[in-house]
Amino acid sequence: MIHMGFSGAVAFFLVRVFKVVSPVKMTLEIYATCVIPISAFFASSLWFGNTAYLHISVAFIQMLKALMPVATFIMAVLCGTDKPRCDVFLNMVLVSVGVVVSSYGEIHFNVVGTVYQVTGIFAEALRLVLTQVLLQKKGLTLNPITSLYYIAPCSFVFLFVPWYFLEKPVMAVSQIQFNFWIFFSNALCALALNFSIFLVIGRTGAVTIRVAGVLKDWILIALSTVVFPESTITGLNIIGYAIALCGVVMYNYIKVRDVRASQLPSESIQERITKDWKLEKRSSDLFTPSNSSASV
Repeated sequence: MIHMGFSGAVAFFLVRVFKVVSPVKMTLEIYATCVIPISAFFASSLWFGNTAYLHISVAFIQMLKALMPVATFIMAVLCGTDKPRCDVFLNMVLVSVGVVVSSYGEIHFNVVGTVYQVTGIFAEALRLVLTQVLLQKKGLTLNPITSLYYIAPCSFVFLFVPWYFLEKPVMAVSQIQFNFWIFFSNALCALALNFSIFLVIGRTGAVTIRVAGVLKDWILIALSTVVFPESTITGLNIIGYAIALCGVVMYNYIKVRDVRASQLPSESIQERITKDWKLEKRSSDLFTPSNSSASV
């Protein structure tokens, strides 16, 4: 909730005060049919995902996040944005088997925390699919600043309601050690993450962000075992996550290959036209002198 409030405030200043980017044409219909549902599922993914940290370790949460491609593929098929494919399905099975093996090897396995995390993953997957379906239908293009400008305040409201009714009544003021700099730096890191993703995708591409995401997961797992001694990793954890990671890498490869394949026909047609034009020009150049010499 603090992240969403901070991000929404910064995005407001960047859009309205400093005018770094221009806001898109947002109508009440688009806000009600697109922004509110996306914000609701975004808030749900944050709520369930953060609650999981109270029950399971950081390392195990990162291992469970390998299920993200599986959840996204299932939601995309259900929403009609993707078609069932055998190669993708086999990758999803491989990822699922890896996560199951990793879960079996978890020493401090907790059913409640696992359910919270998996629910958050599917909420995030549904948010991604809804973003693709709803915004593309409306023809909207949002960068991270405008996305935060519209979605963060709405997500703040969705997170404020359960906080007020579920968490606030059991929070004792004497138990809260509020350190402004810790919360401020934490919110600043969350904001910087959104901007860095935008810059990486804009300057490199989606392939780089996928590879960086895999590297980030490994660093997070290794770092969590150092910072949090209770996050013990077993050999079965590593084997299971390695299996799941192979499935994720293969899934990313298939997606990148599909994108490149979809771009090939237009490129090949353009190359073919260019080659035909050059061949025609060359043949006409060869034909003209012979004709003139015959006339002489």
